[in-house]
Amino acid sequence: MVKCLSQLVGWRTLVRAVSTLAFGLFLTLQFWVFTPTPAGATGVYSMPNVAVGEPTWVIDQAETMSRVTRNQISGELGKLAKQTGAEVRFVTIHRLDYGETIENFAQKLFQKWFPTPEDQANQVLLVLDNVTNTIAVQTGDGVKALLSDQMAESVAQETMMVPLRDGNKYNQAFLDASERLVAVLSGQPDPGPPVVDDTVQTEGTFARAEETDDRSATIVVVVLLVLATVIPMATYYLYQAIQS
Repeated sequence: MVKCLSQLVGWRTLVRAVSTLAFGLFLTLQFWVFTPTPAGATGVYSMPNVAVGEPTWVIDQAETMSRVTRNQISGELGKLAKQTGAEVRFVTIHRLDYGETIENFAQKLFQKWFPTPEDQANQVLLVLDNVTNTIAVQTGDGVKALLSDQMAESVAQETMMVPLRDGNKYNQAFLDASERLVAVLSGQPDPGPPVVDDTVQTEGTFARAEETDDRSATIVVVVLLVLATVIPMATYYLYQAIQS
């Protein structure tokens, strides 16, 4: 009898230890999966230095562009600088520092690279954060006669955003922006932003049987996953209540 009681107490201790360990692992997994981290955030002073006249036209820290795209854009912007003196630079980053905005980042980087009005005069800086797909443009006074603030904003928010909304097509977005900026700063007519097809599809407004089946299957899977999470936790707390 004593031996049986000892074994029973031993099993209860083992079950309690295993349950506690499983619950701890569950909480740890929840923490790592759902807690955001600032890893990889980019600050202005972590950016490389660039000076007026330096042939660095693309800094793709977020690795959004292919090598072919970077080379093509660098060639076009380098030719533009030689022919007109206007220097355009594209910068991509992956994640801003906490509390930073893309506009503030672009302004600070512009002032870091080109600290005086003379340095800033013929400069255009376009910065994209690929986590939020937000874009900001800074321009010097010397290019505003050709590239107004309104037009620069259109390049960022229209020319680039159309390809980005269509599946994050970064290569196309930067190629389109480069083409438009080169045309405008070369004194050519502004080609304008891309035309967006707003055609409304009137057919097929009702879900097909296959789509309904897929949705039902998805709902079942979600419910099963929730139950698989809730039931073990509820069992653990019930067990603790019984033991106390």
